[in-house]
Amino acid sequence: MINVTKSYLPPINDYVNVLESIWQNHHLTNRGPLVQKLEKEICKKLNLNNLLFVSNGTIAIQLAIKALNVTGEVITTPFSYVATTNSLLWEGCQPVFCDIASETFCIDPTKIEALITKNTTAILATHVYGIPCNVEEIERIAIKHNLKVIYDAAHAFGVEYKNKNIFDYGDVSTCSFHATKLFHTIEGGSVTSKDPEVLKLITLYHSFGHVGDDYFTQGINGKNCEFHAAMGLCNLPKLDELISARKRHSDYYTSLLSPIIISRPIIPDNTYYNYAYYPVVFKNEATLLSAKNILFKSDINTRRYFYPSLNNLPFLTEHYECPVSEDISKRVLCLPLYFDLEREIIEKICTIINSIS
Repeated sequence: MINVTKSYLPPINDYVNVLESIWQNHHLTNRGPLVQKLEKEICKKLNLNNLLFVSNGTIAIQLAIKALNVTGEVITTPFSYVATTNSLLWEGCQPVFCDIASETFCIDPTKIEALITKNTTAILATHVYGIPCNVEEIERIAIKHNLKVIYDAAHAFGVEYKNKNIFDYGDVSTCSFHATKLFHTIEGGSVTSKDPEVLKLITLYHSFGHVGDDYFTQGINGKNCEFHAAMGLCNLPKLDELISARKRHSDYYTSLLSPIIISRPIIPDNTYYNYAYYPVVFKNEATLLSAKNILFKSDINTRRYFYPSLNNLPFLTEHYECPVSEDISKRVLCLPLYFDLEREIIEKICTIINSIS
């Protein structure tokens, strides 16, 4: 079976060589030397001032919500993985769903202000498929209404917008380093913030709220371990090569797929993109389901990223109309995309899709 993604694994000897230090110093977790080294190497690679390596991308969002004292209503996107919404619910916030832009599938800033009430404290937006949100307009709105901005940048590792790393936008940006991601640490995630005091607070929160025998605040266990950091240290030097390969595969898909059959989201100008996913949008849901079924019977597994539109989750108590997101979510399918994807597989996929009427 050809899956929609395939985790890149470094040569096993490279990984073992990094692991040897763990056997030498017996430091397995609790912000060991490999964790700290990975944080520094990522900051150097992405030109960041700070980054905290945490256990996963979901806890990263929850830590951001807590550290920014976000409460009440939070305007958010309905087109993302469910973790974006669940993080708000888990922290006792009320997600207020704002529809998405039909070009980028990111939150539509022209629809945000109409949703702001006296109970609104923040905007939580996702750089969908690694495509940057309209960060300038979101920042303008946030400043005008005194709102915090959290970006779920789970898909956006390595992305730049206007020669600035995408993690540098917003009050806090979070990322996922899950095994399915472009850059992975098997399990993991990160938090960055332009405010060092916010990151200091998040650092406390992710380690039970104490340092040694000194207790400062409540906290949880959001730390990551040396074994995951070791994988990250092996994968990080491959980042440019991974992105280049995914770009080649994406360009080949685009050259073969018929624009009559599918359409694609638009990447904004001034974006250095990471080719995290290859989403295609069919003319209707029936065509999508037909394509997905035929591909599966040909041992090719695709995924409906992201379905359903999150405003339609069955456990929500409030309902919001998001017609663009609801429409796109029914018609979008992510095709296989990973480092060593073979051209013959891309050709097979495109032939199947192009044959569907």
